[in-house]
Amino acid sequence: MDNKELTPKIRFSGFTDLWEQRKLDDLGTTYTGLSGKTKEDFGHGAASFVTYMNVFLNPVTDAKRVESVEIDKTQNTVRYGDVFFTTSSETPEEVGMSSVWLENTEDTYLNSFCFGYRPTAEIDPYYMAYMLRSESVRKKIIYLAQGISRYNISKNGVMQIEIPIPNNDEQKSIGKYFKHLDNLITLHQRKYEKLQNIKKSMLEKMFPRDGSNIPEVRFAGFTDPWEQRKFSEVFVGLQNNTLSRADLNYNQGDIKNVHYGDVLIKFGEYIDAASAELPYINDSSIESKFTKSLLKNGDIIIADTAEDETVGKCCEITNSDGMKLLSGLHTIAVRPQQKYASKFLGYYLNSNAYHSQLLPLMQGIKVTSISKGALQDTVLTVPVNLDEQEKIGECLSHIDDIITLHQRKLEKLKNIKKSMLESMFV
Repeated sequence: MDNKELTPKIRFSGFTDLWEQRKLDDLGTTYTGLSGKTKEDFGHGAASFVTYMNVFLNPVTDAKRVESVEIDKTQNTVRYGDVFFTTSSETPEEVGMSSVWLENTEDTYLNSFCFGYRPTAEIDPYYMAYMLRSESVRKKIIYLAQGISRYNISKNGVMQIEIPIPNNDEQKSIGKYFKHLDNLITLHQRKYEKLQNIKKSMLEKMFPRDGSNIPEVRFAGFTDPWEQRKFSEVFVGLQNNTLSRADLNYNQGDIKNVHYGDVLIKFGEYIDAASAELPYINDSSIESKFTKSLLKNGDIIIADTAEDETVGKCCEITNSDGMKLLSGLHTIAVRPQQKYASKFLGYYLNSNAYHSQLLPLMQGIKVTSISKGALQDTVLTVPVNLDEQEKIGECLSHIDDIITLHQRKLEKLKNIKKSMLESMFV
């Protein structure tokens, strides 16, 4: 291996020494996880064990996510700095995932589907945690995977892998950097999950449930009961096209198409048509056939097919002025017959307050669906006051904007980590 290969693409200033390559077998010893246990031994007891998924998911083992087991002095216990390796997976890309234990505990064991590795050489544990997850080392581990329906690696095979070893100061700098990066990722992940829970709670409380006409949480100044009306009284149906994905493209065209998959997965409660990435319809004659069904702001697109109870998920059209849109395959498009505040219907129709009515109307086993006719007798409970509708839509939309902001920050940090794992190791 030449000098260029022994120097990472990106490194901290002040470090110029070439890195070494050393076999894991020369730097530590191995031990087995739990053995001789039955199902009845788990779920109780004063000892704990590190689960397979804890190892699989975390470069540094989450000490709070261990499970109970009876104390057994014949088993190998884990120590600070130990490395755990999974031994099997459903794909070769996921085999041999590693995790470093950084706790001083007693009577903690490793699950039986992993093996432990105890370094005897001085290696920074945080450096070890992220180096073993780097692209260069993962490629070596994946190469060892054997199997067909399930893939396995041998402990002896992993021990023959050569890993990159810089001097101790550089190890600590790298480990500290990735630890800080993971802390930022965790922080934004928690904020993201907290905001999602806030939104879920608000969707539960800002719309009346169980036949009530007054919501649990309401903006000050609004006291009137909400109006109950049948779906057929609120909406008039629009025609949707039945074009397949093969009839669409993202390059050019006059009319954009909203597919049921877009409604189910790609967008939330509303579609900002001006910024949404949607395919165009290739057929130039389509506009004349659907002139009266071109979508406008406030129109609702409902996915009538899904593989689970998300059938009936819908999107409200917003910011579509000057654009031509059509509702596509496996959707039900409807237009409110009176004015509603922007985004209110999108949030309301996706809330449990309304969507729970659709569950008994769904048909099918593997793939469920709902018909336009079945929707007609469902009941909408909405505020008569447009100002109240507007405040609800603005509130939930603001929460969504913050969620999106943290989601983007989270994705950016994860991309930075992925890039650094590729560039900071040889």
